[in-house]
Amino acid sequence: MAAASLTATGFYENRSGGSFGRRSELYLSSCMRGEKAVLDEVHFTAPFKVMEPFDGEKGELKVMILSASPGIMEGDVQAQHFHVGRGTKLEVSSQAFEKIHKMKDGCARRHIRICQEADSFLYYMPQPAIPFKNSAFDNIVEVKLQNKTSQFIFQDILSCGRTAYGERFDYQYYHSLVQVWREDRLIYRDNTRYAPDILCMEETGMYEGYTHLASLLLCGLQKDNEWADKVRTILETTKDVEGGVSFLASGDATVRILGRQAQQLQELCKLIVGA
Repeated sequence: MAAASLTATGFYENRSGGSFGRRSELYLSSCMRGEKAVLDEVHFTAPFKVMEPFDGEKGELKVMILSASPGIMEGDVQAQHFHVGRGTKLEVSSQAFEKIHKMKDGCARRHIRICQEADSFLYYMPQPAIPFKNSAFDNIVEVKLQNKTSQFIFQDILSCGRTAYGERFDYQYYHSLVQVWREDRLIYRDNTRYAPDILCMEETGMYEGYTHLASLLLCGLQKDNEWADKVRTILETTKDVEGGVSFLASGDATVRILGRQAQQLQELCKLIVGA
């Protein structure tokens, strides 16, 4: 993986620092061998590890990213790159809820790059993130889809903090930029910048009294109005959640759900994807 390709945002010009003395990197690449999808390249540095992949019920290759760290610490800099080869189907998840720990003066940063070839499928579904009190986190996700046959699902769940400890939106900031290109054309851009000291996160238009927010993006799956009606029915008949579904100008779909339990939102996302 070329280091220069990961410095476009300016995040990763310095390769030293952080809990592990250098930038933490992960690279995964898939390809077809005969009729079977395999990982043909796997590279990682501490704290990342990758569990032995296994086949799912629908022919997808399930990959779980492991971490030897208790969570994201001050000064951590992470770079992840996923290449999804032609004809392969991947489901990528993480080991446990992502704890973003308290920070004194600095922040933590992560840059994820995803490249998908034609006739590929990726369901990227990391575990929910929990920003601790005084944490500060910058996250960038860049996705490049070769064409409309490149199917991509992105699931992201962010909590308000450690509610059991009385922490609700006590973090310094949480910045997340997600951009998706198809055939070199930008089709989706979500620039989330939560700063509780500036924004009232509890009010209308934000979390509205809820504790968790799930964001679901579905590209290339040809979802239609009938599917959207099913999703709205699911949301309306599920207790203690609020949400909505909308279509992008490209025809792709996005769903947002507010709730109070991460596991409930995970199950809802799975149900919506399969609707």
